[in-house]
Amino acid sequence: MNLNLDFEKILFLDIETVPEVENFEELSKIKKELFDAKTQYQRKDEITAEDFYQRAGIWAEFGKIVCISVGYFTNFKSDSRNFRVTSFYGEEKKVLENFAALVLKHFDKPNHLLCAHNGKEFDFPYISRRMIINQIKLPNSLNLFGKKPWEIQHLDTMDLWKFGDYKHFTSLKLLTEILQIPSPKDDISGSDVSQVFYKENNLERIVIYCEKDTIAVAQLLLRFNNEPLLQEDQIIKI
Repeated sequence: MNLNLDFEKILFLDIETVPEVENFEELSKIKKELFDAKTQYQRKDEITAEDFYQRAGIWAEFGKIVCISVGYFTNFKSDSRNFRVTSFYGEEKKVLENFAALVLKHFDKPNHLLCAHNGKEFDFPYISRRMIINQIKLPNSLNLFGKKPWEIQHLDTMDLWKFGDYKHFTSLKLLTEILQIPSPKDDISGSDVSQVFYKENNLERIVIYCEKDTIAVAQLLLRFNNEPLLQEDQIIKI
């Protein structure tokens, strides 16, 4: 691909989410009923809403964000090119406020882009919905109301890989494997995040996993654009 991108104008990101509470029984009566109705289509007849609750983190209405990792390039066209990575994690409202502050200050001009893998279907709308729920003003780059498609500041590496095939889902893990990019999935998977958060109480492990995914998204975009991949000494964690 020749994407003709200014890589220094792109904020790469990944999020990790968990159910809003650890156990189904902690939900209010109405929330239980609403979750049952929301998931009825996805569940098989023999699976109860309570048994299905471990997957609640994938819905912004029943989940919450515990980590947002971001990365951006500096000195992209020079020998001193590097990729800076940082994470916001912990209490959700603070995570979202800190993320919004970063975007508003550095990545909210019309020529800036937010980039994630499957971001258009998951990360971007999830962050936006949770901001509304937490009464946080949306940055311009997340506020899509009234915008024409070409005005939306979102870049999705999975969408780029589809080449117009809207039925085609390809995981980040698969793409990094076939494109010979160092795999970020060497510790936990997305399905493990809830247990690591609630059972192990190991948020640091989730942050490391989230940052690796963010780096992998940047590597994908480099590969798509026939740019050299990042080397370990070019990745700076701040």
